[in-house]
Amino acid sequence: MAVRVVGFDGDDTLWHSETRFHMTQGEYRELLKRHVPDADVDARLAETEMKNLGIYGYGVKSFTLSMLETAIELTGGRIPAADLEVILGWGKRMLMEPTELLDHVEQTLKQIAGRYDLLLITKGDLFDQESKLARSGLGDLFLGVEIVSEKSVDSYQAILRRRGIAPGEFVMVGNSLRSDVVPVVTLGGQAVYIPYEVTWHHEHVPDDQLPRQGWRRIAAIGELPAVLEVL
Repeated sequence: MAVRVVGFDGDDTLWHSETRFHMTQGEYRELLKRHVPDADVDARLAETEMKNLGIYGYGVKSFTLSMLETAIELTGGRIPAADLEVILGWGKRMLMEPTELLDHVEQTLKQIAGRYDLLLITKGDLFDQESKLARSGLGDLFLGVEIVSEKSVDSYQAILRRRGIAPGEFVMVGNSLRSDVVPVVTLGGQAVYIPYEVTWHHEHVPDDQLPRQGWRRIAAIGELPAVLEVL
């Protein structure tokens, strides 16, 4: 069955995202070290983020709330309100930053938009993701946008069913093995994996749990048109 629809992840596939989390977490680590020098700030924040995923979901707002909660817990509630305001300000800064496209994204999407229907399928906060897409200038290239709380076999299946897409007609492109590759291949579709320079630990998948077929790895999005032609 020929490929008819190409789905794209947004964060760290079309535009930079994780590097901003990484930079903010570095600032956060330095701030907390002034209060609790011996604390493993990164480990405690990661633990809090995992605990809160089912409550807040993904995205900057969830990250900011988890930073605030971790700061309060690590300092036993002694962290000054002024420092909490600084942390809150970092979250606002992240939400307001311009959308910075990865290299060759716009050219590549324009090149393939005439041959395939394009969908943006991304997870996170609805307002934040819609705002990123609007600022990206790519909105007109997509037939539709799907913003989901989690990328699972069920969520992909619901999208394909609702849009009348057979799994064999669908390819997902993204930087996450856990979110963009494994569930789509499990469903019977295909995937193209484009690693990003920084990947959130939650998105890693052990090698022995990866599908043996149904997906390809490329170094950059500029390689995508040639790959799609042979799928």
